[in-house]
Amino acid sequence: MNEKQMFALLNKLWGDLQHPEFYWVALALVLVLALAWWLSFRLRERDSRQDISGRSALQAFGVGSLKRIAFPLLALVFVLILRKTLLALQWGHLSLLYLAGPLLVSWALVRILVYILRCVFPHGGFLSSFERWITSAIWVGVALDLIGIADPMIEMVEQVSFRVGKQSLNLWMLLHGAVTVGITLLLALWIASLIESRLMAAGQMDGNVREVLVRLAKAILSVIALLISLSMVGIDVTALSVFSGALVVGLGLGLQKIASNYVSGFIILLDRSIRLGNLVAVDDKTSGTVTQITTRYTVLRMLTGTEVIIPNEYLVNNIIRNQSFTDTRVRVAVSIQVAYSTDLDKVIPLMVEAARQQPRVLAEPLPGVLLTGFADSGINLELGFWLADPEAGTGNVRSDISFALLKVFRENSIEIPFPQREIRMLGEAVAPVSAAPV
Repeated sequence: MNEKQMFALLNKLWGDLQHPEFYWVALALVLVLALAWWLSFRLRERDSRQDISGRSALQAFGVGSLKRIAFPLLALVFVLILRKTLLALQWGHLSLLYLAGPLLVSWALVRILVYILRCVFPHGGFLSSFERWITSAIWVGVALDLIGIADPMIEMVEQVSFRVGKQSLNLWMLLHGAVTVGITLLLALWIASLIESRLMAAGQMDGNVREVLVRLAKAILSVIALLISLSMVGIDVTALSVFSGALVVGLGLGLQKIASNYVSGFIILLDRSIRLGNLVAVDDKTSGTVTQITTRYTVLRMLTGTEVIIPNEYLVNNIIRNQSFTDTRVRVAVSIQVAYSTDLDKVIPLMVEAARQQPRVLAEPLPGVLLTGFADSGINLELGFWLADPEAGTGNVRSDISFALLKVFRENSIEIPFPQREIRMLGEAVAPVSAAPV
């Protein structure tokens, strides 16, 4: 239906308002719309009670699409049936039914389009939360364009104009620009999501390199989409020089830490000093596995299950112990003390065998025992062994080996000394010695 036909339909609709039959047609239209809404509600209610866990992605998409266009499609079918019936009965003044058809078709198309966008961006909470509002806004714009009211309203909105520097702007240009920027950004993010999925599937590429390429793709595509959309609207991009200068000043003064963390994140990813899955220690109390490297921070998951969020700048400017930087194997030690009377040639093989009995202890390098010092009560020994999977925890292995050492020491009568002190009291009177009897 072209613009002339729609304008003629509106004129006919205005003329039909003068006849009583028009109001009966309007009442019938309200009734069929109510019937379509009730049937679509029952369909959605029935589908919500069914188990959806076994559905495939294609089936879920089809059911979701059908739920969203059930009302406009049912209403369109009922309107067509009503129109055919009234024409068969030679009922006149049906312009309202002819107008309802294109509006219902546009409603169905808009709803399915927004749902497709929601499926394309599965993590887009904005589309999920405001799907109905976005659908309604787009449909209102399409409806105004169909009935021919859009052009006069655009001309009225264009009268509200102002200047920014040398650039002349109006309210319609801003509204049009916002919509265009939103659509182009969505398209750019969709392309970036495709690039991300392809890069993440490339197993032969380093994880840090993939993260850097994904971020660069999103940033570059977003900037290109923004510049293209502004040019399409008619805004001179050189007019944004004032805003870009203010942004640079803001970054220099108030956003130093954020900018530093952002740059530090790229440095960490590019120099590969810290990678996903590395076991790192920030200090004596904070150590864990790197699970996420974002723009501003890095997430460490400690062995206790606690996640620690560390700014990227801290990781770049401080000494970090990466226990799996070039080799995932780490040396773990268990200290113990034996008495000075102990035969070390007998104790050392027992300690080494206790470590070798643990399944997580590597056979190469071999466990070894070091004499670390001569203490007040005994000889200090250190049993060292290597683990290939430190991310699974080291405390449990140390505990198991300590239990094994305690057991083998008891079986072989090896003494673990405890502190012994001899106390002498100064300043006490000496007891007199009694004379022997004659």
